[in-house]
Amino acid sequence: MPSTLPLGDPVPADGGFPAAVQRALPARAEVPFGLYVHIPFCSVRCGYCDFNTYTAEDLGPGASQVSYPDTLISELVFARSVLDAMGAPERPFSTVFFGGGTPTLLPPEELARILARARELFGFRPDAEITTEANPDTITAATAQVLAEAGFTRLSLGMQSAVPEVLRTLDRTHDPANVERAVQAARAAGLQVSLDLISGTPGESLEDWRTSLDHAVALRPDHISAYSLIIEAGTAMAAKIKRGVLPDIDPDDQADKYLLTDQVLGAAGMSWYEVSNFSTSAATRSEHNLNYWVDSDWWGAGPGAHSHVAGLRWWNVKHPAAYAQRLSSGTTPGHGRELLADQDKTLEHLMLRVRLADGLDVAGYNALPELRRSQGEKISRKSLQSLVHDGLIDDDAAEPSTAHPQGRAVLTLRGRLLADAVTRRLAP
Repeated sequence: MPSTLPLGDPVPADGGFPAAVQRALPARAEVPFGLYVHIPFCSVRCGYCDFNTYTAEDLGPGASQVSYPDTLISELVFARSVLDAMGAPERPFSTVFFGGGTPTLLPPEELARILARARELFGFRPDAEITTEANPDTITAATAQVLAEAGFTRLSLGMQSAVPEVLRTLDRTHDPANVERAVQAARAAGLQVSLDLISGTPGESLEDWRTSLDHAVALRPDHISAYSLIIEAGTAMAAKIKRGVLPDIDPDDQADKYLLTDQVLGAAGMSWYEVSNFSTSAATRSEHNLNYWVDSDWWGAGPGAHSHVAGLRWWNVKHPAAYAQRLSSGTTPGHGRELLADQDKTLEHLMLRVRLADGLDVAGYNALPELRRSQGEKISRKSLQSLVHDGLIDDDAAEPSTAHPQGRAVLTLRGRLLADAVTRRLAP
């Protein structure tokens, strides 16, 4: 689908889709459909964070945590009306993810009410994965029980580190001991547990990182996301690094910590399925995140949330007050939208699938209609062999087979450290 919209094209007031997207909807009937629910509130804004989040002091008039659930539900109602008007096929949600911010700053009963309304409006698949992120300090046995009874299946805890000094540098306010209590509460309620970790905090030693990994493994989670810290422009941490208050990120240190991550988590029986994500089995992977990586569809509800349906992407206004005002007037909260050009779509397909343990199916990529239309270069046997020679992709996976007649590009451990370089070499 060639791009017919410039980047940031305004969203119509009724939220309607372009004709080309409407025509594509019937073919998406079996494509997984997810819901992302953005809860933008935090008690304290972490110095490294550039997410669309707000403390109470940031909200200003016209927005509050008390009224927010009703505002968010009004977007779900709006979403249902848009999809019906566009003739979209019925697709119950296969995944739901409450992110933030800190979703569990809202009372668990309110999260349950939002989830119940989503179920009424769209339906959920019988095996739907339903996750909420949480700060460990906000989870009690009673909270976890309410979430489980409402239908949540996973709790994703922002552990980040087990080292108090590292947590202070990150401006995290939780007590490390509360991570264990939160995990125990989730387990008692029958919830799966995922832990988020961040490596490479300024001043964090390799032994500090090992301590965090060991503590995380000892909690026996189903899933761990281990991200390398990225310093985003405009954040408080970026300003401290610029002033010399904190040391800058060291790429070699980040690489050493990733190697240690793979070693420790692998020894604990956890396997990587995406460069930064590890799980105990295929059943405990984050299906919601996998939907992002394989170009499925999702509706993003909340200020600043992004959505994707049949190649169309749009994003909401960022401030909660502006978001609430638009919905109260019956107008889309969407701020801008785009259709990617063919060349951009094929590059994204390659870049995201290369990061997955299943790898990139070369024959499938070379057959993409977008690649043919854009007259882009196909991946050749020679380019695969060159990456195998350099130890960046797996030799056995690259060999042609019945299931993959042109082989697959599956990253080696070294390749995971250089995933962006592998993408550039496959798509010159």
